[in-house]
Amino acid sequence: MREVFNVVERVNSEGVTVLLVEQNVKHTLSIATRAYVLENGRISMEGKGQDLLNNEHVRKAYLGI
Repeated sequence: MREVFNVVERVNSEGVTVLLVEQNVKHTLSIATRAYVLENGRISMEGKGQDLLNNEHVRKAYLGI
């Protein structure tokens, strides 16, 4: 799994936009420039990955903290 994230980060650092759909929310948001939260098939939140990672609702609903 770590190797996949390394490749995604390397490709993105070369200026390529990457659309990543991933279950590992904590790690994905930590590397995401932009992120979207889907609830019931609709976008319920969007913003910088780090901002969503620090969002109380996201932390409780998706990270269990």
